[in-house]
Amino acid sequence: MREIDTTSKQTIYDTFYNTRDWQRLRDKAIERDNKECIWCKRAGRLTTSRLEVDHIKEVKDYPQLAYDLDNLRTLCKDCHNKRHGRYQKQSKSFDDELFSW
Repeated sequence: MREIDTTSKQTIYDTFYNTRDWQRLRDKAIERDNKECIWCKRAGRLTTSRLEVDHIKEVKDYPQLAYDLDNLRTLCKDCHNKRHGRYQKQSKSFDDELFSW
């Protein structure tokens, strides 16, 4: 496995997340976690769609743990976004527009 360039998010993506090694490891993590979001599972929900694999200790800070299966967990897209503080703007629903005074 090659060294990971952590100088920017784009280089991490290009030199790591696009590799076959990462794809294989990602698949192993999802299988290990029974193809479900572990945070949703802890909250009593079952989420098996839009799964992503999260590095518990981030690649940019701990490149030596990038390929460590014990440093990975399966999260759904919503939980992964929450974990990284990425929130999507919610669009107004039709009812909100009709009844906003």
